[in-house]
Amino acid sequence: MVQGYWLPVLHSHLPFVKHPEFDYFLEEHWLFEAVSETYMPLLMRMKKLESENMDFRLTVSVSPPLAEMLADEYLTDLFVKYLDKLIELSQKEMRRLRTNSGLLPVATFYYKRFLELRSFFTDVLNYSVLNGYKYFSQKGWLEIITCGATHGFLPMLRTNVRAVEAQIDLAVQSHSKHFGKAPDGIWLPECAYYEDLDEILRKYGLKYFFMESHGLANGVPAPKYSIYSAAHTLNGVAVFARDTETSKQVWSAEAGYPGNPDYRDFYRDIGFDLELDYIQPYISPDGNRVFTGIKYYKITGETEDKLPYDPLAAFHKTRFHAEHFCAGRYKQVEMLKASIDRPPLIVSPYDAELYGHWWFEGPDFLYHVLMQLQKDGIIKPVTAPEYLKEYPKNQTVCPSPSSWGENGYYEVWLNDDNNWIYRHLHFMADTMQRLADTYYDMSDQAPETEQLNTKVLNQMARELLLAQSSDWAFLITRGTAIEYSVKRTKEHISNFNRLMESFNDKNVDVIFLNWLEYKNSIFEDIDFRIYSTKN
Repeated sequence: MVQGYWLPVLHSHLPFVKHPEFDYFLEEHWLFEAVSETYMPLLMRMKKLESENMDFRLTVSVSPPLAEMLADEYLTDLFVKYLDKLIELSQKEMRRLRTNSGLLPVATFYYKRFLELRSFFTDVLNYSVLNGYKYFSQKGWLEIITCGATHGFLPMLRTNVRAVEAQIDLAVQSHSKHFGKAPDGIWLPECAYYEDLDEILRKYGLKYFFMESHGLANGVPAPKYSIYSAAHTLNGVAVFARDTETSKQVWSAEAGYPGNPDYRDFYRDIGFDLELDYIQPYISPDGNRVFTGIKYYKITGETEDKLPYDPLAAFHKTRFHAEHFCAGRYKQVEMLKASIDRPPLIVSPYDAELYGHWWFEGPDFLYHVLMQLQKDGIIKPVTAPEYLKEYPKNQTVCPSPSSWGENGYYEVWLNDDNNWIYRHLHFMADTMQRLADTYYDMSDQAPETEQLNTKVLNQMARELLLAQSSDWAFLITRGTAIEYSVKRTKEHISNFNRLMESFNDKNVDVIFLNWLEYKNSIFEDIDFRIYSTKN
């Protein structure tokens, strides 16, 4: 008999990065690493579960910028070249290490892995990760949800309600385009919620969302089941809150599984370890050392004298940790049953990139957890729609403003380092709304004029959306890729202003406009009227 439910959620998102003006651009590799180390390995484990007749359940958010990049032909071609480079490098490494009995097996492991990844991408996925997601979604095993159109931090955009609505409206449109159906649920960017946001979610057909623990636990009235059941907002949208215990077991730097000595050391990469002359063709052309993805050592412990990585031993350790994780859930459910008159629901959201990119063995761990849960039959993995079908009536709660950022609220995205961003975003949103209202109907214009004006206004909308990405403010706060984040934010602000001035002066630089349409090509079918109050 099922005693509880488990709802695992993997949030998949990257900011839109595309630089066709350069032959090599480091930040484009964020996507290539995520695809080869996280998205494809997860899909390969799903394929394995399917071949073993396992009835698994998993929820994955695919943000619109990520979906747009995964569908982009230019980036797809670059990714195939990226894989070919890895195969070439691993072959070179096997030759270099042919007499090294400790590292040669690891080099051979990488060579076989890269060949398998390339074959899976071309032969099984037909050059698109989205095909894999759609396949398992159609099977009923994978629930795909959306996110904000460009992962905009919604509480900071609410000074203009159309700015928030455009993020949600366009997210639903994008999801429908890429997956053939409208999404039922949404991962709020950064799990950031503010009062009455649920009204906008309902307006665009979204039935549920996820939030941080205290956002629901501090709701009014206090939820009867705390965070161990769904609740409904005043506007009838279901809300699910993160369970802190399962998060700690995986996320914690001190006690989490990824820090086990047998697992692969993320930071010891040959891009930094080997002689520059040797590794030069596989790192940044300017000589800056970067991760290649080939890492020969396991964490070992608090020492610089690392031991060679053993993939088989690490695989066995994921099974042990999966059994430990499941046993912890059984104890957790048993304890919760005493105070809850329905089977407890444990919601476990994670950044998808934790599984595979940061924690190389993460996809194997997840595979073993899903196997173990089905074998034991004590806790049933579910999707949000399945749970709501089983329990359609839930307590009505007004959730508390919150996020899953440090300290639980908004300060990561609004502080002394990044607060300069928002006056520009607010001006751009107000300007976009005014122009969308003014030019909502251009039927009185000549066809050529109407076409050009539409192109300009659509590109202005893209530049606004790209500037709104929460990633830039987040990275500035973290001190990671600060220069690039500031540059990207200012670039989109500048592009918007330049287009606006040329539009107002009726002197559009068509060459510049066409270049932006190609480079910042997100949302090909966008209609600037999404910002109009006349909708």
